[in-house]
Amino acid sequence: MAKRFRFCGILATLVALNFTHAQETIYLDRTECETIFLEENLSLVAEKLNIPKAEAAVKQAKLWPNPNFTLDEVNFWATYRQTGGAETSPPLWDGFTGRDQQFAISVEQLVQTAGKRKKLVALEKVTVEMSVQYFEDLLRNLKLEFRNLLTDLQYNQAILEAHENLLSSISELTTAYERQLDAGNISKSQYARLRLQEIEIQKDLYELQVEANQIQKELNVLMHLDPGTNLVLSKKGFEREIDDSRLLLVDELIKKAREERPDAKLSLLEQDYSNKMYAYEKSQRAPDVTFSAGYDRNGSTMLDFVGFGISLDLPFFNRNQGNIKKAELEVEQSKIKAHQLNNQIGGEVQQALKDLGNALQLQSAVQNNQDLSLETLLPAYTKNLKNRNISLMEYLDFLDAYLENRATVFGASKEVNHKIEELNFSLGSELFVFD
Repeated sequence: MAKRFRFCGILATLVALNFTHAQETIYLDRTECETIFLEENLSLVAEKLNIPKAEAAVKQAKLWPNPNFTLDEVNFWATYRQTGGAETSPPLWDGFTGRDQQFAISVEQLVQTAGKRKKLVALEKVTVEMSVQYFEDLLRNLKLEFRNLLTDLQYNQAILEAHENLLSSISELTTAYERQLDAGNISKSQYARLRLQEIEIQKDLYELQVEANQIQKELNVLMHLDPGTNLVLSKKGFEREIDDSRLLLVDELIKKAREERPDAKLSLLEQDYSNKMYAYEKSQRAPDVTFSAGYDRNGSTMLDFVGFGISLDLPFFNRNQGNIKKAELEVEQSKIKAHQLNNQIGGEVQQALKDLGNALQLQSAVQNNQDLSLETLLPAYTKNLKNRNISLMEYLDFLDAYLENRATVFGASKEVNHKIEELNFSLGSELFVFD
């Protein structure tokens, strides 16, 4: 049995060593992480390719339709009956253009009328501008997600550190209490209470690590890092001080958001696109013209006949009425959506300003009232308990107060960071940036 336990212990150690080796740990600050994110994020790379795709569509729209060439009515020989009893040449005797050879050649060119090609080019150019704004809007959304994840990881790391400090202190006490229990100086219930507290902290550490792993997984995807990468963030940028006087410029910030947000620009471009589509559909009422030129040998009363022609549809029944009406309604629809978005932007900016103001007030209250000596008091409380200067209950109460204080302080900074990014998101610009 002892050998079995020894083997299991060795196996667990080897597994832990292999897992540690598989994880590459990198140490970065927020600015370095964002640089990697902007360069490596696959969603951004894929979306950016839509811009040259739209530019290629503009190039295609500028091209003229190809002319059409037809070689027809070719015969390789003529019989006596076909020539009315006249002497004929042997099959293919005189070559392809022999005396009895018949064939016809025609060339046709489609010409678009009513400026259709020019209108289509204008339509595709708007699509290019829309592709740019779609990319900017994706970037805006991904930045919000990415920066909030960085904040969550910094918060998680800070809380983990606080729990590790506690675990180190309480493990030291547990060892000392175990010796005291063996010596008969303390009761078993005192030792059990301390041991239960140690297990509770270990459980909290486990849950925090699970949460950290989830954040790590999402950050690795956004930064296109190897799945086994372990990211350790510096504390820089977590606790931020900002000029809150800028939050009072409500009207100016709303105006700025309506001008600079990608979705607001997209709304204007959609109106422009709808207007150009309406003009294009109206131009479809005019029929296109096809010009043709042809040569016919031996196919008519003339030996060598050259003729010209023109063809076009007669717009008696289909004058594109349905598509024109549809485009007209889309123009009205785009105007309504733009008006709705303007109202929505105003509400989002005002809400983000209020939320950030409230978060800053909470942070200020926490920082002004927090006990700055808690970090230094932890070893002092541990020492006093070992020396029996305080009771176990007093020590455990201090541990609870310590954890609650760390969660409140770090939570206030986390909330400020989230609200700053929500404000930047609602504005569509960087009002507050990391130093």
